[in-house]
Amino acid sequence: MSEKSSSIQVIDRVASLLEAIAGYEEAISLKVLAADSGLHASTAFRILSSLTEHGFVEKSEAGGYRLGNKLVDLGSRAHAHVDILKQAREIMEKLCQQVEETVNLTLRQGDEVLYVERVVAKRMMRVEQVIGSRAPLHLTAVGKAMLGEMSGREVSEYAKRTGMPHYTVHSIRSLSGLQKSVRAAREQGYALDNEEAEIGVGCIGVIIRDGHGSVVAGLSVSCPMERRQDAWIELVKAAGEHISRRLGYRPVTLPAVKK
Repeated sequence: MSEKSSSIQVIDRVASLLEAIAGYEEAISLKVLAADSGLHASTAFRILSSLTEHGFVEKSEAGGYRLGNKLVDLGSRAHAHVDILKQAREIMEKLCQQVEETVNLTLRQGDEVLYVERVVAKRMMRVEQVIGSRAPLHLTAVGKAMLGEMSGREVSEYAKRTGMPHYTVHSIRSLSGLQKSVRAAREQGYALDNEEAEIGVGCIGVIIRDGHGSVVAGLSVSCPMERRQDAWIELVKAAGEHISRRLGYRPVTLPAVKK
């Protein structure tokens, strides 16, 4: 059997065991799981041991198996992403109508942003970000806004870890340049991409928060650089805040200081 076929078979066996566990409300024994999944007990035991080690499965005191917290966490993240798409779409469409340019929704994945949704303007000449495409954080407006939520040490570690690849002559290449852009994004509540990822393309980006105040996504407008308008900044910020409120975010209002 080829290595590729063997790897696929392991995935099939993992899936069958997880589905078998999910069929019971209480922790279930190895013997029952092996029978339900059609696997030899020794094979099921090895796979369950690995899944337990990684937190996908938990073992009870009596020796039974149940789904682990790692799966619950992954499931909640998937639900959150679906919820973001559901809550954002209408607002993205309205923003697209206001600016008549492409509006993007992005998620952070490691040191990159991932484009997961877009609303395209009805123009002959327009910018279209491909859903599923990625870009380094420091080369995008949303990515810089996300970096603005990180500490100075974390920003430095990002620069060192990634080497800050550059796509155009306008790309940020130095740590000092990145720190300046990140500081501006934090203070202004938005960030810009000035042809840093692609020549001729400019973006305005903001972050989206959930009910816990955590950054869960980014919203941006992409367009030919010569068409970008500063007047859109407040529109993009308002749209991002609207989506955040739909996700349960409520900014903390500090009490006024008595003079």
